[in-house]
Amino acid sequence: MVEIYVDADACPVKDEIERVATRHGLKTYLVCDGGIRPSQNPLLQLVVVSQGTDAADDWIAEHIGKADICVTNDIPLADRCLKQGAFALKPNGEIYTDDSIGMALATREIMQGLRETGEVTGGPRPFSKADRSKFLDRMEVTVQAAKKI
Repeated sequence: MVEIYVDADACPVKDEIERVATRHGLKTYLVCDGGIRPSQNPLLQLVVVSQGTDAADDWIAEHIGKADICVTNDIPLADRCLKQGAFALKPNGEIYTDDSIGMALATREIMQGLRETGEVTGGPRPFSKADRSKFLDRMEVTVQAAKKI
């Protein structure tokens, strides 16, 4: 059975994930270090981990399995999930793949270096309605693909 794992602390699409999970009857774990109100939906389980840099990431990576789905902006976590045979996608609908994760990790390192030197001071563009719509579409496609495995 496919399960969904959400790196939930700053995830802007929790409601959309709940809708998709409910439609497909999928157990979903919202993993965070606190501050998220639990849902009354029995398919959603709030997992509160100890506060720490990678505590939520570590919990997800330890529990996710083949054909499960991870929703995260965290590129190293996405890499860990892909290595376990899971699917990974960003809240804006972009899908991490085995072919794209290496470039994403390299770009992350370059951007981190540029931020540390002060050459780049801005972050990502604001989350939009189009991102939310793209996420819903890609999440549905990903669930369908995961169910076939």
